[in-house]
Amino acid sequence: MTKAIRQTTLASVKLVVVKIGSAVLTENGHLNFPFFTRFATEIARLRGKGYRFIVVTSGAVAAGLEAFGFSVPPLTIPEKQACAAVGQLRLMRQYEMEFAVHEVAVAQILLTADDIRNRRRYLNARNTLRALLDTEILPLVNENDTVVVREIKFGDNDNLAALLTSLAEVDLLLMLTDLDGVYDCDPKASGAAALIPLIDEVDDEVTAFACVSKGSLGTGGMLSKLEAARKAAAYGIPTVIANGRRPGVMARVLAGENEGTIFLPRSNRLNCRQHWLAFAVESKGSLHLDRGAVKALLERGTSLLPKGVVKVEGDFGVGDPVSCCDPEGVVIARGLVTYNSSDINKIAGLHSLKIADRLGYDAGAEVIHRDNLTCL
Repeated sequence: MTKAIRQTTLASVKLVVVKIGSAVLTENGHLNFPFFTRFATEIARLRGKGYRFIVVTSGAVAAGLEAFGFSVPPLTIPEKQACAAVGQLRLMRQYEMEFAVHEVAVAQILLTADDIRNRRRYLNARNTLRALLDTEILPLVNENDTVVVREIKFGDNDNLAALLTSLAEVDLLLMLTDLDGVYDCDPKASGAAALIPLIDEVDDEVTAFACVSKGSLGTGGMLSKLEAARKAAAYGIPTVIANGRRPGVMARVLAGENEGTIFLPRSNRLNCRQHWLAFAVESKGSLHLDRGAVKALLERGTSLLPKGVVKVEGDFGVGDPVSCCDPEGVVIARGLVTYNSSDINKIAGLHSLKIADRLGYDAGAEVIHRDNLTCL
């Protein structure tokens, strides 16, 4: 039954984001050169069958360790960024050399979270990816570790790969790690761990038994991969987590074989803009809503009116992204506000017809128009 579901779910896949973790790219703290050779060969074969790929690659810091004489990743940010600066060049050179054997041209794209949050740069990145794919060039994407700091960091490449699903409008997120998939407990700690072949929804039960350990060269763990799968599912595409160290794994996944763990997509998918609002932007503040407003947003898909706002938190301007919270403080939506925080404070709880009387102007009846609102 699982294989039939896989084959149906993956039947129309053409464009794939492949995320490769450091645990797959490295061996004993150094780049695993045989992997690059095999990976390039497999990608080239699948491209010959009509598939297209965007590769999200880790490994820059690991590639730079040897140049600095480090046996383990450095602790300070400047040292990590220096390793990434050297290592990114070596990493791309290795990809370029291996893919050149198959006459596949590659391109490097380095991003920060700020590039995705900013709508203009987000669209610029989308246009660049489309141009590369249209000309049969393979995009190699990584976080720009040479300049990244906490304020503009994705968190890890799992999150970056999840955000690329809607940015590039792909059909599948394939995450290659050093495990065969998701287990019901940590397989490195228990011989009784069982692989879970299919996950319908990433809920609290799933995350509770996820292995959250992470390797010394990586920044993510299984929990971050589950979160990435949840974000991809929200966009309406499946995710597969599989063992990237196994030869032929990508071909078997795309053929619908029982390889790794597959996460099914949501039926009520978000469109590209909604996905960006839900997961890419950083909230500048919060609006706390009454139960009537929460019900209207979640069940009827309405705009947010000032009457439903109970409390305003933060200092934000017109057009800034904010979170909408239910009476218990749970974030249930995100959106772009029509009024700044000071003015929303003044009109909170009012009927829309009284906005002009209170503010001296009227920018619209909605605090957040439904076109600029995404329910989570």
